[in-house]
Amino acid sequence: MEPDEKIQYAIEHTEVIRPPEQSLATFGTTNIYYYLITELMESANVVREGRVIAARPKIVTPSYLINLEGFTTQARRFIELMAEKNPHEPGIFYSYRNEPKEMNIASEPVKEIVDKINRRIDRQHDPLSAIIKGVEELWDVSLLKFTYELTRSSVHSNVAEMERRGLLHVDTAGVPGGTRNYIDELFEKARRDASRAPELVTELRRWGLFSEYQDRFFSLFKKT
Repeated sequence: MEPDEKIQYAIEHTEVIRPPEQSLATFGTTNIYYYLITELMESANVVREGRVIAARPKIVTPSYLINLEGFTTQARRFIELMAEKNPHEPGIFYSYRNEPKEMNIASEPVKEIVDKINRRIDRQHDPLSAIIKGVEELWDVSLLKFTYELTRSSVHSNVAEMERRGLLHVDTAGVPGGTRNYIDELFEKARRDASRAPELVTELRRWGLFSEYQDRFFSLFKKT
């Protein structure tokens, strides 16, 4: 089986048995605890546990994305084409971190494993736990599919909430209102902790706003 065929197989054979009861938070970090069950061999299943940590959704535009690292050449070219047509069209950028915790081998059938985990989640009253049935060889693809579906189910409510607050409104400089708010937050963090200053500078440069904010930035370090 070719690599792309294996990935497609993993996608088609991944099932989210129990999704989280809550969507991704619009204005904060979301911490999802997952149980990923895969078949290792007959009468032996693997249960992986861990956390998918979704950072606070970020408002971006194609012009901003051009200045981000980590994209392939093809992806960057796509972003450039978007920037040529709608450079200041606001969108939402989601970023995630996976923190694996445990991996155990279980001899019970999948249904029994699921029932046991369901009871554990119910006892803990955790609305941010999920159970996923995936493919052992490409278990990380199964986890990515879960993450994608979680994002897709959350994006509508996230966008609606941002729109209600006017955060997606773009000013004459091509900067969304939510970004201005975020920059203000970074200034406050840098004021309290100078080690956060590089993060602020990076964000200003990605938006092409350093010259606009430079006086305010340098005033953070003036001795009184």
